[in-house]
Amino acid sequence: MTQKNLAPVKVGVIGLGRFGRLHALTLARLAEAELVGLVARRQASLDALGPELPGVPGWTSLEQALAESNAEAWVVACTTASHVPVVRTLLEAGKTVLLEKPIADNLEEARSLAPLVRPDSGNLMIGHIVLFNSEFQQLRAEARERGSLSYIDCVRHRPASIIAAFPGENPLQAVMVHDLYAVQVLVNRAEPVHFSARFHRTSAGEVDLAVAQLQWSDGLLASFAASYLTPSGMPPRGFDRMEVFGTGWSARINPNPRPIEVWGERAFWPMPLEIRADATGATGMMAEELRCFCRVVRGQQSVPVGATYGDALQVQQWMDRLASSLAGGQTTC
Repeated sequence: MTQKNLAPVKVGVIGLGRFGRLHALTLARLAEAELVGLVARRQASLDALGPELPGVPGWTSLEQALAESNAEAWVVACTTASHVPVVRTLLEAGKTVLLEKPIADNLEEARSLAPLVRPDSGNLMIGHIVLFNSEFQQLRAEARERGSLSYIDCVRHRPASIIAAFPGENPLQAVMVHDLYAVQVLVNRAEPVHFSARFHRTSAGEVDLAVAQLQWSDGLLASFAASYLTPSGMPPRGFDRMEVFGTGWSARINPNPRPIEVWGERAFWPMPLEIRADATGATGMMAEELRCFCRVVRGQQSVPVGATYGDALQVQQWMDRLASSLAGGQTTC
């Protein structure tokens, strides 16, 4: 193995919102990576993260960052509307990219990157931390060992406050998408033959619940519920549950929130997601995703199922099919 393959991967992060910040803090604490640059739209965002990442240079211009940094790979966690132009710039510059999903707001725009993506997607990995969650990894191993599936039930509920904080955000695209990716992995990319979806709306007309069903040619049925319905007394990131049924076996995971609970004046769930990064190091699903990305950059691993460019296009097509199933009228449940 060459010395280059042993060296930490020099990585930059573009976009310093909630997830971009977590990516940056996690990368800074991984032995496999060296955080060498940050890019944000506003200088204030760079300044706010500066005390936590002293010495890491930052830019408000992507072009300047590419010219002045020595990053070989980039994590893109900016707004969805900026994904395609930013990734195009990086791929044209010969960089390897980890892109937070979705690729774009629509399938046509997502497909426009195809000429720049290698056939094995080795230069573009899609960020999907759920695939690296330890409970899901074990569930996937059980499913592989125990055989065919009959039914998958996915529940993913988020706080009702999101409706006011992010008006117009639809839980089908913003929440259910996580479980669509997870199911895509469990069925090894098999294409469903049936799609259906229904929405529930608030009195103001905002979608606060999406339910959907997919079915495959072998009879496997998967149901999904994603909402903005949990009240303030529940965990701050809502809760997730997945149940899988096969012939003679079943399994359930509850990956969010993590089991630890703290009580004071009220209940508190300090680990809503399996993500930890502090001075002692980084653990959890984001750390494992970024370790995988570093191996992909070094050519030590191929992009896993569920994280390739083709996988992202397939799931985006599934969401389009689910949305189009509502075209005959805005059905409520």
